Amino acid sequence: MSRYNVNLYRLPRKLLAVITVSMLVLMFGCAQQEYSDLHQYVNEVKAKPPVPLDALPETPPVIAYEFVPEGLHNPFLPFKNEVDAADMPLYSGIRPDSSRPKEELETFALDSLRMTGTLEQKDVMWALIKDSENKVHRVSAGNYLGKNDGRILRITEDKVELIEIVPDGPGAWREQQAFLILAG
Repeated sequence: MSRYNVNLYRLPRKLLAVITVSMLVLMFGCAQQEYSDLHQYVNEVKAKPPVPLDALPETPPVIAYEFVPEGLHNPFLPFKNEVDAADMPLYSGIRPDSSRPKEELETFALDSLRMTGTLEQKDVMWALIKDSENKVHRVSAGNYLGKNDGRILRITEDKVELIEIVPDGPGAWREQQAFLILAG
């Protein structure tokens, strides 16, 4: 029995090899006939005489330009902010305190903060402020919030009053009143 099994396994491999070889021969034979009209067309095109090309249009002469950099700004150096003193607004004395350490709520825009409630503890009114990350903060008068140096002036049961320092032209600043109202 094992003898018949071995012969059965060898027969399909030989048959498969014969079929594969015959298919390859047929494919290569057909390929030559399939492209004969293409070869004929290419030979006809090559036999035609070349068509002369039109002459290139004349280019206008290049006008020489001499670059004189004297008196111009060097593009590799930063600009100097030279403003005439007459054009500058009068300094009002109001400006953000850059030496003051920033508080956590100053990293959020004022319109992204929400007042969610108040607490009163030892005669001090505290406001509960929720930031855009849904974290609640406790603040009192004198704390800062918002991106414009907003200092809390007063807290009532339904609102937080603050004063911001906003830009008002080049080098000028002004105070602006702002509110956070209890979210209902």
